[in-house]
Amino acid sequence: MQLDPRGVRFAASLTTVVLALVLVTGSGWLVLAQAIVFALPALLGMRWSPYGALFRLAVRPRLGPPTETEDAAPVRFSQTVGLVFTVVAAAGYLGGVTALGIVATAFALVAAFLNAAFGFCLGCELYGFVARVRPAGRAA
Repeated sequence: MQLDPRGVRFAASLTTVVLALVLVTGSGWLVLAQAIVFALPALLGMRWSPYGALFRLAVRPRLGPPTETEDAAPVRFSQTVGLVFTVVAAAGYLGGVTALGIVATAFALVAAFLNAAFGFCLGCELYGFVARVRPAGRAA
């Protein structure tokens, strides 16, 4: 599956806003909602991304077709990484370990912001690194 990179950056922008709100409010429930947003495409595929659906329905028709696309596999992997960080953050906030919630949210926020602002996907880079170092014949 190929993705419109503008949609990936749109999703990262929404994620940045949500995670910044989590840091401001300390809401474990909001970061848990973001974890669900990450879980859907991570577990079911990129077609299930709520932010991706919003982009496809409301934004992309106004932009026209993309001039380039990108492979969905690294983006899906980055959704999985985001899921892990937001689940840890939710556990921290909701379990009374606020410092853990803050740190995990901050790491996820930095990654989302880098993608939103600069198109640099840390999870995608990690995917590429894992693909290069894993033994031949093993799937990621």
